[in-house]
Amino acid sequence: MSFGLGRGRALEPGTYGLSGDDLPPLPDDVLDHPEKAHIDPRDWFQHPGRRFELEIGSGKGTFLVQQAALQPGTNFLGVEWAHEFYKYAADRVRRHAFDNVLMMHTDATQLLRWRIPDAVCDVVHLYFSDPWPKSRHHKRRVVQDSFLEQCHRVLVERGELRIVTDHADYWTWMEEHFDRWTGADHAPRYNRKDFVRPDSAGDGEVVGTNFERKYIEEGRPFYSTILIRA
Repeated sequence: MSFGLGRGRALEPGTYGLSGDDLPPLPDDVLDHPEKAHIDPRDWFQHPGRRFELEIGSGKGTFLVQQAALQPGTNFLGVEWAHEFYKYAADRVRRHAFDNVLMMHTDATQLLRWRIPDAVCDVVHLYFSDPWPKSRHHKRRVVQDSFLEQCHRVLVERGELRIVTDHADYWTWMEEHFDRWTGADHAPRYNRKDFVRPDSAGDGEVVGTNFERKYIEEGRPFYSTILIRA
């Protein structure tokens, strides 16, 4: 039970909240046989045959709640590391009684690396992830070559990695990484296209997350792209 973000109201994830701690341990030979650790997240939903989208860093779940209502034929898994945000988002999903949204409390990059099977995600969403602005912390940024490798692995053919940030330096960092995966001097692993705002975004919004709405009030610019698995 949690009362922080609930402002005195208990936050109850119920069956809509999952924990990475509940997953079985990694096999001893996982480095040689990574597929032995894979668990298909589509099977966690009432209708596992639907298309599947993953959001990394769901915060309070605003994007998921808005978009899932418009895409009832798509299953969404939101992953959030901050425990209070995870509980708040899962409680929101529970109160809406969605059958196509689940929240998980775990490290999304580790879930992506070890647990998600090949070619199961139609879309991976990454919106306003922590820019870790200090140089010594850049290794903590979500966008790394290893992250792009894992997204490429779990995406279906022509699946999309959708990214938005408000941080100019982080965007420069991202662009440098994107160039290595989309460059014309080698066979690209991704193709790029302009970001297409989801139908759930409000007027003047790119995505419509809580962080974005705060940053709009502060007058920050936004940077966005879609990487399509080649």
